[in-house]
Amino acid sequence: QVQLVESGGGLVQAGGSLRLSCAASGRTVYAMGWFRQAPGKEREFVAALSRSGVSTRYADSVKGRFTVSRDNAKNTVYLQMNSLKPEDTAVYYCAAGRSTTAVPTTYDYWGQGTQVTVSS
Repeated sequence: QVQLVESGGGLVQAGGSLRLSCAASGRTVYAMGWFRQAPGKEREFVAALSRSGVSTRYADSVKGRFTVSRDNAKNTVYLQMNSLKPEDTAVYYCAAGRSTTAVPTTYDYWGQGTQVTVSS
């Protein structure tokens, strides 16, 4: 069993930055993903990171602006978000799974989410 807790969300102006954290407890040898869901929309893939941290994957909409990383000693995964846009506004979720896929149903464990709001 894995428990995931996100933090770091908040309100930021367009062009600003935020860093989300996802602290994991329990068995933590998993690939990790970040997803987001805006009101009235389906959950969408943002980024993923392999267990080793070597392999990464990003949605086209965030490439060059977001960076995913992990500190396995702290059992924590990060999502550094720069040059934020109003369309990045959503609840952001971290998830643990067996590979760095973009498909939500392939992830086994989910956090509760953290709200990110980008004002124009």
